[in-house]
Amino acid sequence: MPIKAVVWDIDDTIFDYAQADSAGMHAHLAAEGLLQRFGSAERALTLWREITHRHWARFSEGLRDFQDQRRDRVREFLDTPALDDADADAWFDRYVGHYESAWALFPDTVPVLDALADDYRHAVLSNSALVVQDRKLRVLGVRDRFESVLCAAELGVSKPAAEAFHAVCTTMGLEPEEIAYVGDQPEIDARGARDAGLVGIWLDRNSAAQEGPSGVHRITRLTELPPLLRADTRFGAPSTFG
Repeated sequence: MPIKAVVWDIDDTIFDYAQADSAGMHAHLAAEGLLQRFGSAERALTLWREITHRHWARFSEGLRDFQDQRRDRVREFLDTPALDDADADAWFDRYVGHYESAWALFPDTVPVLDALADDYRHAVLSNSALVVQDRKLRVLGVRDRFESVLCAAELGVSKPAAEAFHAVCTTMGLEPEEIAYVGDQPEIDARGARDAGLVGIWLDRNSAAQEGPSGVHRITRLTELPPLLRADTRFGAPSTFG
């Protein structure tokens, strides 16, 4: 079955989340007078990422809602368990202002979307919330590139669960085998897509030393995606035999 659509992850796939998060949190901590509290900006950023990862996992498992996981991250980071909701929300909103000022697409994102625009349909499946990701895509000027944007908060299920991938298949009216999924996480994105019957493509921008999951395609930059989709008969390209 030829590939008819490409479904995308957003953060650290088409959008440089790591850079924006680092720059935004550094600026936020400086503005809040908190840099010295953690010894160094690097230690503060490492702690923030560890806390984010832990509380996001709880949100993904349905143990906390989207707003509560934000509040939990602030309280743990500041070591203020009694901080009320309004103050936690205000602190996080100030961070978001700095974070958003650093938003940027990866340089290869738009050229590759342009290169694939005429031959494939496009959508997004993200382990975030629609209120966050839809706005992000609009601010970055690429929301109109995707016919639909599906997010875990609204779906009630997160990658790598097969149900998340099948939800985007249903929305697009395509079989899993007709969709290639591109994401930066080898297990959550590539293996999850593969196990759900999609073509899993791991975007390994950092050229990790680890081996990727079997049965998925590994690329190190998005510019490798168009030739991958067009060169292999699995993706519907003409056979070179006979």
